[in-house]
Amino acid sequence: MRFRYFRLEGGGRLIQVYTGNGKGKTTAAFGLALRAAGAGLKVYIGQFAKGRSYHEIKALNRIDNIKIEQFGRRCFIKKSPQEIDLQMAFAGLKRSKEIIAARKYRMVILDEINIAVKLGLIPLNDLLKLIKDTPKNIELVLTGRYAHPKIIKLADLVSQVKEVKHYYAKGIKARRGIEF
Repeated sequence: MRFRYFRLEGGGRLIQVYTGNGKGKTTAAFGLALRAAGAGLKVYIGQFAKGRSYHEIKALNRIDNIKIEQFGRRCFIKKSPQEIDLQMAFAGLKRSKEIIAARKYRMVILDEINIAVKLGLIPLNDLLKLIKDTPKNIELVLTGRYAHPKIIKLADLVSQVKEVKHYYAKGIKARRGIEF
Protein backbone atom coordinates (compact mmCIF):
# COMPACT_ATOMS: atom_id res chain seq x y z
CA MET A 1 0.00 0.00 0.00
CA ARG A 2 1.40 3.40 -0.96
CA PHE A 3 0.69 6.52 1.02
CA ARG A 4 0.22 9.88 -0.61
CA TYR A 5 1.80 12.67 1.37
CA PHE A 6 -0.07 15.94 1.70
CA ARG A 7 1.98 19.11 2.06
CA LEU A 8 0.24 21.66 4.22
CA GLU A 9 2.14 24.48 2.56
CA GLY A 10 0.50 23.93 -0.80
CA GLY A 11 -2.58 21.90 -0.07
CA GLY A 12 -6.15 22.48 0.94
CA ARG A 13 -7.57 23.46 4.28
CA LEU A 14 -8.27 20.58 6.65
CA ILE A 15 -10.49 20.74 9.71
CA GLN A 16 -9.87 18.41 12.65
CA VAL A 17 -12.27 17.93 15.55
CA TYR A 18 -11.49 16.22 18.87
CA THR A 19 -14.66 15.71 20.91
CA GLY A 20 -16.32 13.32 23.34
CA ASN A 21 -16.43 12.71 27.08
CA GLY A 22 -13.05 11.02 27.38
CA LYS A 23 -9.79 12.51 28.64
CA GLY A 24 -7.22 13.63 26.08
CA LYS A 25 -8.80 16.01 23.56
CA THR A 26 -6.64 19.00 24.46
CA THR A 27 -3.63 16.72 24.84
CA ALA A 28 -4.15 15.38 21.32
CA ALA A 29 -4.40 18.89 19.88
CA PHE A 30 -1.32 20.05 21.78
CA GLY A 31 0.53 17.01 20.47
CA LEU A 32 -0.33 18.19 16.95
CA ALA A 33 1.02 21.63 17.87
CA LEU A 34 4.27 20.07 19.04
CA ARG A 35 4.60 18.03 15.84
CA ALA A 36 3.85 21.05 13.65
CA ALA A 37 6.34 23.21 15.55
CA GLY A 38 8.95 20.49 15.16
CA ALA A 39 8.38 20.66 11.40
CA GLY A 40 9.00 24.42 11.50
CA LEU A 41 5.35 25.49 11.20
CA LYS A 42 3.93 28.38 13.22
CA VAL A 43 1.07 27.40 15.54
CA TYR A 44 -1.55 29.53 17.27
CA ILE A 45 -3.60 28.14 20.16
CA GLY A 46 -6.66 30.02 21.40
CA GLN A 47 -7.99 28.41 24.54
CA PHE A 48 -11.62 29.08 25.42
CA ALA A 49 -13.34 28.70 28.81
CA LYS A 50 -10.00 28.08 30.56
CA GLY A 51 -7.69 30.62 32.15
CA ARG A 52 -5.42 28.76 34.54
CA SER A 53 -1.72 28.36 33.96
CA TYR A 54 -1.70 24.67 33.04
CA HIS A 55 1.67 22.94 32.84
CA GLU A 56 1.25 21.97 29.18
CA ILE A 57 0.86 25.67 28.40
CA LYS A 58 4.02 26.45 30.33
CA ALA A 59 5.89 23.86 28.24
CA LEU A 60 4.48 25.01 24.89
CA ASN A 61 5.25 28.66 25.74
CA ARG A 62 8.93 27.69 25.65
CA ILE A 63 8.67 26.87 21.93
CA ASP A 64 9.28 29.91 19.75
CA ASN A 65 6.85 29.09 16.94
CA ILE A 66 3.85 28.35 19.22
CA LYS A 67 1.70 31.21 20.53
CA ILE A 68 -0.98 30.57 23.16
CA GLU A 69 -3.71 32.93 24.34
CA GLN A 70 -6.43 32.13 26.86
CA PHE A 71 -9.96 33.46 26.80
CA GLY A 72 -11.39 32.24 30.07
CA ARG A 73 -11.28 32.72 33.80
CA ARG A 74 -9.18 30.68 36.23
CA CYS A 75 -12.06 28.23 36.67
CA PHE A 76 -13.55 25.96 34.04
CA ILE A 77 -17.22 26.79 33.48
CA LYS A 78 -19.43 23.90 34.54
CA LYS A 79 -22.73 25.69 35.05
CA SER A 80 -24.23 28.91 33.77
CA PRO A 81 -21.69 31.33 32.32
CA GLN A 82 -21.43 34.88 33.62
CA GLU A 83 -21.22 38.10 31.61
CA ILE A 84 -17.42 38.09 31.92
CA ASP A 85 -17.36 34.63 30.31
CA LEU A 86 -19.35 35.95 27.35
CA GLN A 87 -17.00 38.91 26.97
CA MET A 88 -13.90 36.74 27.11
CA ALA A 89 -15.28 34.24 24.59
CA PHE A 90 -16.26 37.07 22.23
CA ALA A 91 -12.73 38.49 22.53
CA GLY A 92 -11.34 35.03 21.78
CA LEU A 93 -13.51 34.60 18.71
CA LYS A 94 -12.55 38.05 17.45
CA ARG A 95 -8.86 37.34 18.03
CA SER A 96 -9.15 33.94 16.31
CA LYS A 97 -10.68 35.59 13.23
CA GLU A 98 -7.82 38.11 13.17
CA ILE A 99 -5.21 35.36 13.51
CA ILE A 100 -6.76 33.33 10.69
CA ALA A 101 -7.18 36.36 8.41
CA ALA A 102 -3.52 37.35 8.92
CA ARG A 103 -2.38 33.92 7.62
CA LYS A 104 0.69 34.07 9.82
CA TYR A 105 0.08 30.63 11.39
CA ARG A 106 -0.15 27.30 9.53
CA MET A 107 -2.03 25.59 12.34
CA VAL A 108 -4.75 27.20 14.44
CA ILE A 109 -6.07 25.29 17.44
CA LEU A 110 -9.24 26.51 19.11
CA ASP A 111 -9.22 24.54 22.33
CA GLU A 112 -12.59 24.01 24.08
CA ILE A 113 -14.39 25.94 21.35
CA ASN A 114 -17.10 23.25 21.25
CA ILE A 115 -17.84 23.86 24.95
CA ALA A 116 -17.99 27.60 24.26
CA VAL A 117 -20.66 26.95 21.62
CA LYS A 118 -22.56 24.49 23.83
CA LEU A 119 -22.65 27.00 26.72
CA GLY A 120 -23.86 29.78 24.41
CA LEU A 121 -20.67 31.80 24.77
CA ILE A 122 -20.18 31.76 21.01
CA PRO A 123 -23.00 31.49 18.47
CA LEU A 124 -22.78 28.31 16.38
CA ASN A 125 -23.21 30.29 13.14
CA ASP A 126 -20.20 32.48 14.01
CA LEU A 127 -18.01 29.41 14.42
CA LEU A 128 -19.36 27.85 11.22
CA LYS A 129 -18.51 31.06 9.33
CA LEU A 130 -15.01 31.08 10.84
CA ILE A 131 -14.51 27.48 9.67
CA LYS A 132 -15.73 28.25 6.16
CA ASP A 133 -13.62 31.43 5.97
CA THR A 134 -10.41 29.69 7.02
CA PRO A 135 -7.89 29.89 4.14
CA LYS A 136 -6.80 26.75 2.37
CA ASN A 137 -3.29 26.68 3.79
CA ILE A 138 -4.34 26.64 7.45
CA GLU A 139 -4.98 23.47 9.45
CA LEU A 140 -7.84 24.25 11.84
CA VAL A 141 -8.22 22.11 14.97
CA LEU A 142 -11.30 22.35 17.21
CA THR A 143 -11.56 20.63 20.58
CA GLY A 144 -14.09 20.14 23.35
CA ARG A 145 -17.03 18.00 24.26
CA TYR A 146 -20.35 18.30 22.50
CA ALA A 147 -19.19 19.16 18.98
CA HIS A 148 -22.29 20.27 17.11
CA PRO A 149 -23.37 18.00 14.22
CA LYS A 150 -22.91 20.90 11.77
CA ILE A 151 -19.28 21.24 12.88
CA ILE A 152 -18.76 17.51 12.53
CA LYS A 153 -20.22 17.65 9.01
CA LEU A 154 -17.71 20.35 7.97
CA ALA A 155 -14.75 18.52 9.49
CA ASP A 156 -12.31 16.35 7.56
CA LEU A 157 -11.27 14.37 10.65
CA VAL A 158 -13.33 13.74 13.76
CA SER A 159 -12.02 11.81 16.74
CA GLN A 160 -14.57 10.85 19.37
CA VAL A 161 -12.69 10.40 22.64
CA LYS A 162 -14.76 8.00 24.70
CA GLU A 163 -14.34 7.43 28.41
CA VAL A 164 -14.33 3.71 29.16
CA LYS A 165 -12.88 3.92 32.64
CA HIS A 166 -11.47 6.78 34.72
CA TYR A 167 -9.57 6.78 37.99
CA TYR A 168 -11.65 9.72 39.24
CA ALA A 169 -14.29 7.06 40.03
CA LYS A 170 -11.84 5.64 42.60
CA GLY A 171 -11.54 9.06 44.23
CA ILE A 172 -8.17 9.94 42.69
CA LYS A 173 -7.99 13.72 42.36
CA ALA A 174 -6.41 15.73 39.52
CA ARG A 175 -2.63 15.48 39.72
CA ARG A 176 -0.01 18.12 38.96
CA GLY A 177 1.77 17.32 35.72
CA ILE A 178 -0.88 14.79 34.65
CA GLU A 179 -4.24 16.61 34.57
CA PHE A 180 -2.96 20.15 34.88
